[in-house]
Amino acid sequence: MTFVLRTATETDLEALYRMAKGTGGGFTNLPPDRPTLQAKLARAARSFARDDGQIANDLFAFILEDTASGKVRGTCQAFSQVGTELPFYSYRIGRITQHSRELDRTFRAEMLTLSTDLDGASEVGGLYLDASERSAGVGKLLARSRYLFIATHRERFGEVTLAELRGAIDDAGNSPFWDGLAGRFFDMSFRDADEFNGKYGNQFIADLMPKHPIYTALLSEAARQVMGQPHYSGRPAMRMLESEGFAFQNYIDIFDGGPTMIAKTDQIRTIREARRVHVSTLSPPSGEPTHIVCTGRLGAFRACLGRVGEDASLDEAAAGLLRVGVGDAITCAPA
Repeated sequence: MTFVLRTATETDLEALYRMAKGTGGGFTNLPPDRPTLQAKLARAARSFARDDGQIANDLFAFILEDTASGKVRGTCQAFSQVGTELPFYSYRIGRITQHSRELDRTFRAEMLTLSTDLDGASEVGGLYLDASERSAGVGKLLARSRYLFIATHRERFGEVTLAELRGAIDDAGNSPFWDGLAGRFFDMSFRDADEFNGKYGNQFIADLMPKHPIYTALLSEAARQVMGQPHYSGRPAMRMLESEGFAFQNYIDIFDGGPTMIAKTDQIRTIREARRVHVSTLSPPSGEPTHIVCTGRLGAFRACLGRVGEDASLDEAAAGLLRVGVGDAITCAPA
């Protein structure tokens, strides 16, 4: 395996732009807009450079590189805190029970309430992997390396971590949820709103949308059907999040109705199982890689798949990718 996850730099702009164009839309954290991506990389550089041990409004961006070819094959991001400068809006699905004495009937209605309950949480997002690599077993490396970064920089992240999954979008790029709710209040298509959100954030939704709860019975059947449902391409990602301990807790995206998955940071499986060791010996590769392994702080962070023995031995190939030797510290978790 020749893949390594490293921190993103401003020289990765064109690679990020290429991947952003390949998402098909709906990826708020990876918009196909060069100035926005350039600003993200600059923000990430500032975040990696700050080492005062304090939690702040940081963005950490990563690149998955195939060292055999030198080509970028994927990307992902981690945010220290959301909702610090502008509120982090979600819809919370709730229910209300009402009883009519005259009719002797009880009615249970479902409603959506605009919420900022998740302000202050950390977030993992912006994950994209080239289609040609999705059967190569590197998806777990790309996704789970973020948790090792959080584990090794725990003071920079919150007590709760969330992940927003893209909601259902049809082949024409339309969102049934947007068309059934927010689209009725804005003279813009989902694509236009999604592009605007990627560049400027979703404050405009909160500014103009009704503040009172919305009964879901008033929405179209198509909109109700997709609430809390991921895009078909995001179902494997949802299963991977669930295997890490994330769960859907009735918060959905205000644009496309996609599910927000939530976990207590310290209970994320990769973080819980991570162990820090010093490399005892270097050994020849044997069998398939069994661990996700990382080393380095902040901008020097690197991660790859490798074999780590109970005696802290590390296979030579992984050591080369991580640029470590005997005596160096690594953090690993079972793959």
